[in-house]
Amino acid sequence: MILLVEDNPEDALRLRRALNAAEVRNPFFVVRSGEEAREYLEGTGIYATRAEFPLPDLILLDLDLPGVSGLRVLQRIRNDPWLRGLRVIVLTNSDGFRDINAAYELGANAFIVKPANFEEYPSLLRMLATMWLHQTRGPSVARAAV
Repeated sequence: MILLVEDNPEDALRLRRALNAAEVRNPFFVVRSGEEAREYLEGTGIYATRAEFPLPDLILLDLDLPGVSGLRVLQRIRNDPWLRGLRVIVLTNSDGFRDINAAYELGANAFIVKPANFEEYPSLLRMLATMWLHQTRGPSVARAAV
């Protein structure tokens, strides 16, 4: 399952369309803020049912989020012993060296600048799915039932 942490509905729709165009059939779920990402990952609030809201195999994380930033979300993931093994790809508009360095220092698995046009998205997502969902295995991540 892919979890997209993205506040821009247009970017989320673009990503969903690109996944379909790339024929990536993994389940896909979107949360729209850093706080909602925390609730999803911790299995709290409306996300308390793990059967309905499983931990993701891959997180695509925007940095520019309302409230809690993407870097803070990444920091929370890496500081939580139950979540730190999750694979997190930063997918953002920022190409600033400070954001790139901070993301890697906090444990991002990769940092990707969003493509400028839609035509580039399907091949990018096909590559990400192949690399991070099909060819590699992440550590086992399990959170006790709440």
